[in-house]
Amino acid sequence: MPKVLAVLGAGPGLGLSIARRFGREGFTTALVSRSDARHAAYRAALPGVTALTYTADVTDEAQLRGVLARITEDAGEIDTVYFGPADAGAGPGITPLTEAGADALRTPFESIVVPAARLVEAVLPGMLARGSGALLFAGGLSGKYPMPMLGNLGPASAALRMYVLALHEALRDKGIYAGALTIGGLIEGGDIHKLLTEQDHGIPVGTLNPDAIADRAWSLYAGREEAEAEFNAMAAV
Repeated sequence: MPKVLAVLGAGPGLGLSIARRFGREGFTTALVSRSDARHAAYRAALPGVTALTYTADVTDEAQLRGVLARITEDAGEIDTVYFGPADAGAGPGITPLTEAGADALRTPFESIVVPAARLVEAVLPGMLARGSGALLFAGGLSGKYPMPMLGNLGPASAALRMYVLALHEALRDKGIYAGALTIGGLIEGGDIHKLLTEQDHGIPVGTLNPDAIADRAWSLYAGREEAEAEFNAMAAV
């Protein structure tokens, strides 16, 4: 039976490329996004890949657990999950750290870190029972380097990154892989660029090829040794 990849927070950029790359290896892919408006286009962009699409808000715990159950029922046990926090700028957008109070800092934690932890809480017991599986997370470069221009997003990105790196160490002897894709740049074809192009933060940023990132994600999964891959298209860090 084919292995199953669940892409949570699927979009037309990196999420679709991840599905395509793993699909080439014979995975059944399940793409989850808040709206089904582009689902037909996603399936059409994955010729030769078994691609299922689902609608759910993965920041809502009940919807997250519900969609994971539906994927398991339709395709089988989930071998790999990819979590792409597309809502990093949810709410009012970037708030400078000099103006950010507790609420401004809490917002990206609730839209990124908490859903990531809930995802792990939902899928890890099954992986531990099987002694196999993989957890892949995309995060921002501001989680690794101080980038004040990204304001209140940085602390949440740092928390997500360290959470994944710690998971990698905790799980590496249990047959389960955890890895971080640390991204600094605009993903070609993706939606996240809207946050940075619609608001002028003076951020020096270039573009990244999602297929190249997906190739690297596959090598992390296959090798299962490296905890992180960095993709840096920033003009300056």
